[in-house]
Amino acid sequence: MYVTQALHRLVQQDPHRPMTICGGRVRSVGESADRVARLAAGLRGLGVRRGDRVAVLGPNSDQYHESLLAAAWADAVVMPIDYRWSPSEISYALRDCDASVLVADAAFLPVVDSRPELVNLRTVVMGDTAASAGTVCYEELIEGSAAMPDSCRGGDALFGIFYTGGTTARPKGVMLTHANMLTSAFGSLATGQFVTPGGRILHTAPMFHLAGLAVWTAALITGGTHVILPAFTPTDVLTAIEDHGITDILLVPTMIQLLVDALRRGEYDVSSLRHLVYGGAPMPVSLLARTRDALRDTGFVQAYGMTELAPVATLLLPTDHDDPGIAGSAGRAAPHAEVRVVGPGGTELSTGAVGEVIVRGGHVMSGYWGRPEETAAAVRDGWMHTGDAGYLDGRGYLFIVDRIKDMTISGGENAFPAEVEAVLAQHPGVAMSAVIGLPDDRWGERVHAVVVPSDTGRTDAGKLREHCLEHLARYKIPRDIEFVTELPVSAAGKVLKRQLRQQRVR
Repeated sequence: MYVTQALHRLVQQDPHRPMTICGGRVRSVGESADRVARLAAGLRGLGVRRGDRVAVLGPNSDQYHESLLAAAWADAVVMPIDYRWSPSEISYALRDCDASVLVADAAFLPVVDSRPELVNLRTVVMGDTAASAGTVCYEELIEGSAAMPDSCRGGDALFGIFYTGGTTARPKGVMLTHANMLTSAFGSLATGQFVTPGGRILHTAPMFHLAGLAVWTAALITGGTHVILPAFTPTDVLTAIEDHGITDILLVPTMIQLLVDALRRGEYDVSSLRHLVYGGAPMPVSLLARTRDALRDTGFVQAYGMTELAPVATLLLPTDHDDPGIAGSAGRAAPHAEVRVVGPGGTELSTGAVGEVIVRGGHVMSGYWGRPEETAAAVRDGWMHTGDAGYLDGRGYLFIVDRIKDMTISGGENAFPAEVEAVLAQHPGVAMSAVIGLPDDRWGERVHAVVVPSDTGRTDAGKLREHCLEHLARYKIPRDIEFVTELPVSAAGKVLKRQLRQQRVR
């Protein structure tokens, strides 16, 4: 199997069907396939050969969609870059994977021009323009190239290198093969409740992130139309749903909260929406209830996983959301995955016991780029060790407790921040929160909460502690509660707790 295989089937069966809708441009399946084949030939003309890395930098666009496919068509390896990274982070990733070509949105021309060290590679292909030495115009490259045959190379060949979020000192490049990507997509689709076959999928979550690419791959396989927004804004998303009859969308909880607030303030027709896939961060129960009330005709699907799993491990399906006992879980193992919970020695734990979540299947990464020791530490006997703490119930539903490294040990007692955050989320005066452990002379660590107040309820630290005492053991209660206007979040919607700790520990 190879990722571009679906494009050939679509050309054969329905070449006039709209494939992408972006910024007023509508491109059919046939037109898209021709442009991909020409772009691949253009990359070959720039010297790209089998296995070379082609980096892609920019917001969501139809050009981004074409670049993902063209790199595979040319038998190269795509390397999406988080455009929110600093120039030094971008430069690091380009050097680390030894990219030979960078396809960048025109908005990043000043970055490329002002940072020569970013372009330690042969060529930069820039959006609709070529304004400096060493850059090539994207559209001119397509127009000036004759379509080449698809390399049709898949299976264990690398599809892409995807860098982890940069919350650690240096992001790691996760190597995912064509088989990894397609195994995860086909397994998710086997549930029959992931994306709508032939539907209209709205891409507003960043396409450089594996969550967005999971839905992109599934939509490619099922012949969907890709409606693409450059970034997330609640009103733009709601307008797109109404204007284009969107059937499927992927959002992270921070986006969902903003969307529901906007929906409450305005009138939009969202009746076309069949599936809302969410993940990337825990979804507060109160927010889930509000969202289901606002989108009553929509089926909710929670996907749990990580970049190293291409990315899906478990799924909580629409019918599962009706059962209060499991609605707070991460679902059960997807059809393509095996999931276990193990203790420190690797022994499988009994039902209800908290340990590390490990996952096995054809979607497990082939490794970290250039990091064999870290690969060996993460993947043991075929099992990906996620670093997440969780437990399984008697029916195989997985409940994620927290990241193991985020666990706070205060006075010898274990406190999982996610548990405290879930309780804080139930208070009407809390919009978002992040709980971290900070050094404490007496207790070793103390539980510290950083809270973004809601605009619907007023509260203070004392009231929040009283609220927590009703639901948590005393040692889990935040000793300090700090109020801020916003929390730092990654492109995947995850709160950057490492950054919060660094700001508070000097």
